[in-house]
Amino acid sequence: MIKLFSKEEFLMAKSRDLLPLKCKVCSKVFLRAKHRIVDFQAGGDPADHCSRQCEAVGRTKDPVKTKCDTCQKPIEYRPCDFKRSIRHFCSHRCSAIYSNSHKTHGTKRSKLECWLEKGLLQRYPSLEFHFNRSDAIGSELDIYIPSLSLAFEMNGIYHYEPIFGCEKLASTQKNDQRKFQKCQAQGISLCIIDVSREKYFKEDRAVPYLQIITDIIDANLAGKTGVAPAISDSTDRRLASSPSCP
Repeated sequence: MIKLFSKEEFLMAKSRDLLPLKCKVCSKVFLRAKHRIVDFQAGGDPADHCSRQCEAVGRTKDPVKTKCDTCQKPIEYRPCDFKRSIRHFCSHRCSAIYSNSHKTHGTKRSKLECWLEKGLLQRYPSLEFHFNRSDAIGSELDIYIPSLSLAFEMNGIYHYEPIFGCEKLASTQKNDQRKFQKCQAQGISLCIIDVSREKYFKEDRAVPYLQIITDIIDANLAGKTGVAPAISDSTDRRLASSPSCP
């Protein structure tokens, strides 16, 4: 805002009195009511430009140069857009990656997955785990162990039954198949564990899943290359080497 009035004139003016300003784009002198200027100073009503045309030019003039907070790619923002957020991204994908890796609430991870993570880290303190990360295949894996090229997916009822409709189920299963194919291409053994019967988390019901996972990890650590295509326990849980589709 380029003011053409003194501090004393501003203080003496009433709310609707017009005060002179200079347009930042065309340098034209224009008038604005005192209350409009107060709104602008508080971050509200614009008072930098004499017209909407100049305001539009001002928004696109001198873009703010910064870097994507996810991939560090150079990007440019309109000044008005730059001020809207403290984080800036080059694409929706980078925005989603940052959000998923930094969120502290609203996470899609189930209590079972969180419990398994804690149990695995306690049992294998020297083994590197990646939980709910997409760096291996470009799609999120529930559990991934880079040194063993071994991954696990905990598939709930939404992967097997049309809870949200047949179209959503087909999309979910297609995504499961693509994820499995990506793992094959990268030489990663992907084990899918059916947890669709678990309506809510209970630790004693979670123990068999942890046992299945640790048995496979121990077998791989011992140098065994084969992973059983199907494992059943007393609660009839299924473990498969590919997505289970009805």
